[in-house]
Amino acid sequence: MIRLLFYVVLVSALAFGFAWLADRPGDLSIVWQDRQIEMSLMTAVTMVVSLVAAIMITWWLIRTILYSPRTVARYFRASKRDRGYQALSTGLLAAGAGDAAMARKMNKRTKGLLNADQEPLIHLLDVQAALIEGHHDEARKLFEAMAEDPETKLLGLRGLYLEAQRQGADEAAQHYAETAAEQAPHLPWAGAAALSYRTREGKWDEALQLLERQRQAGTIEAKAADRTKAVLLTARARDHVDSDPSSARDDALNALKLAPAFPPAAVIATKALLRQDNLRKAARILETAWKASPHPEIAEAYVRARVGDTSADRLKRAERLEKLKPLNPQSFDVVARAALEARRFDLAREKAEASARLQPCEGIYLLLADIEEAETGDQGRVRHWLSQAVRAPRDPAWTADGYVSETWEPVSPVSGKLDAFEWKVPVEQLAGPSLDNQPPAQAFDRAMASLPPIRETAAPETSTPIADPLVEAVAPAENAGEAPRPGGASKPAAVIDAEVVSGSAPVVAKANGSGAASKDSPAVVKQGELDAAEEKTALEAAADDADDGIEKKSQEEPAKPDPEAEARAKEESFLTHRPDDPGIDVNAEPEKPGRFRLF
Repeated sequence: MIRLLFYVVLVSALAFGFAWLADRPGDLSIVWQDRQIEMSLMTAVTMVVSLVAAIMITWWLIRTILYSPRTVARYFRASKRDRGYQALSTGLLAAGAGDAAMARKMNKRTKGLLNADQEPLIHLLDVQAALIEGHHDEARKLFEAMAEDPETKLLGLRGLYLEAQRQGADEAAQHYAETAAEQAPHLPWAGAAALSYRTREGKWDEALQLLERQRQAGTIEAKAADRTKAVLLTARARDHVDSDPSSARDDALNALKLAPAFPPAAVIATKALLRQDNLRKAARILETAWKASPHPEIAEAYVRARVGDTSADRLKRAERLEKLKPLNPQSFDVVARAALEARRFDLAREKAEASARLQPCEGIYLLLADIEEAETGDQGRVRHWLSQAVRAPRDPAWTADGYVSETWEPVSPVSGKLDAFEWKVPVEQLAGPSLDNQPPAQAFDRAMASLPPIRETAAPETSTPIADPLVEAVAPAENAGEAPRPGGASKPAAVIDAEVVSGSAPVVAKANGSGAASKDSPAVVKQGELDAAEEKTALEAAADDADDGIEKKSQEEPAKPDPEAEARAKEESFLTHRPDDPGIDVNAEPEKPGRFRLF
């Protein structure tokens, strides 16, 4: 842009100069070697300018010719470098996409076009290709070589740290992380890893020094740094509260300045102050912390701060906390527990029920059960409150990574994370197992069990005629071939057994010595003695019995003609008599049981 502006200014100056000379004409006379040359001033200036331009162009041509070999070499070198960087870029993209073959191919091409000693990204591409192919030993050797080069040392340390973590070598991973943190405190991963390892081992002093270096390097925000420092100071104070109460008091108070609503710091500061018999300051610290964040541990430390107090004195201190934080479920809970100890059952029940209305939980209902048992001993009421406790939400607790602790801990025992414990309701199962997850067999059994019972009709085991009330109503008692019935009665010997052959359960239908089936199922008719009128009447009775299953027509009275029944009987007549069949031979011998025929 500046060069273009320079050319514009130069051309403008030349144009302005020629215009100025054109407005002021004149003659120029030159005498050289007894020769006089006369010309106009405009012509002389034009010749001078042209001469200068010719000299410059000539010098440019000569310079171009002289430097052409170097220019050509530089051009080809730049072209080769561009192709090398293009291959390197393609290889890195392929490595990021997980294409090991393309990454190896581009890495080989890059090494042929670029110098590996001058371009560290070639080593990075080589390492990425080895990791994608699963060659971790080769990748580790490459990372070690990169860690020896000052330019790629941090990259090599991070790679070695990740490989050590993958293999479970915590000591090696800690060494690489601390080395990187010492040389480059601004690296977030190195600082966080080194801080985690130091806090796991309880090295609070070294952790505080590392945190201060990270704060100065600007890798951690001020708010997060203050919170972390408060946790580290509280942890150090907890370890020294018995051996060195003065230093523990100072650390806890400094932690409270950084995080005023941090209950563990207030409790530890109180313990240190009480060991120095400074009850007044300890009470003031607990009251301030209670206003900021009501916590059961703060209330417990405040109520039982002075040894030797009576239950009435503890109740007064609990009521003091309620005044500091009125209409708070935790305040009501503290007063209720103190009142129970003081045998003030009415006050205890009142405060406990108020806390249950504001924040129902398991502990408050258990407290109500204790109050009921201590005052009245009514087991029914006690069981009522216990049942409420079973269904109520759980009490808050110190929880980290699914682990519940009775006391606060600075580091999670599961993941080793600093400041992982939170005062909250532990995670629990929200619902029972779903029926959709049951095996197919169990789901089928449950579905079949939910169906209504099915009325079954047992099939006869043998071909022996079975007594049927319909037979007595249809066939006269004096018919030939009667067989004895159970109980001394008799029935016609010629009984028609119809078996459904469509795949369903066997069905037996007997009427007037002739077998009849439902109109949808073909039947095999056993030959008996019957006439056409009796066969028609029996078929109508069997069809009606199959339709409703409840009422049966009595054949003692003459049946009235029913046009619909006659039409239905004609449609079903193909079961016993086909149009081209002369009919049933009544004199034919009965067929052997167990044989099935359609006609």
